[in-house]
Amino acid sequence: MIQAVLFDLDGTLLNTLDDLADSMNDTLRQQGYPVHPVEQYKYMVGNGMRMLAVRALPAQCRDDQRVQQLLERFMQRYSRHALDKTRPYDGVLETLAALKQRKIRMAVITNKAHAAAQIVLSRYFENCFDVVFGQKEGIPTKPDPQSTKLVLAQLGVSPAHSLFVGDSSVDMQTAQNAGVVAVGALWGFRTKQELLENGAAYVLQRPEQLLRLIEDF
Repeated sequence: MIQAVLFDLDGTLLNTLDDLADSMNDTLRQQGYPVHPVEQYKYMVGNGMRMLAVRALPAQCRDDQRVQQLLERFMQRYSRHALDKTRPYDGVLETLAALKQRKIRMAVITNKAHAAAQIVLSRYFENCFDVVFGQKEGIPTKPDPQSTKLVLAQLGVSPAHSLFVGDSSVDMQTAQNAGVVAVGALWGFRTKQELLENGAAYVLQRPEQLLRLIEDF
């Protein structure tokens, strides 16, 4: 019986791609670096904001000082524009409401900086999740299982009774590392092949299919 569902954020609950791309491209442009097509950001995000900054910079410019400078300026802009175009994926709000009605515990575990995660979640999902765990100093990012294990302990739920829903290899690896059932979200940023190759036990075309999956356990 499933007692908890853990969700990734970007590419799973919210389509944040345009706002992330716009903020990073604007920051790159201001600092004289080349920008990237929006679609390319699907493969640049997912490993935390610092790694996004590393990937956004030209290879020869990825020293610590320039990465940190880009990251700080990006975060300043993104904090002001994180909600310009970001929206929940179709079916997400309805699915979360149905899970809440069924007394399923819910949490968000994201490599997005915790403060930035709180900004976007508060707009659309206020009082929806029992725990929100964004990137924090001293805690390794996904796919390390530490954040997932900490969240499960807070929820009081065992890995065997939990699902981890995400759209990338990072999420599927996180689920496997934590002993949680991995569920791939095909509406997100990555491909079915990537999800399956990295351990997805199930792949869903639409968020509402999660309800049927839980019933079948």
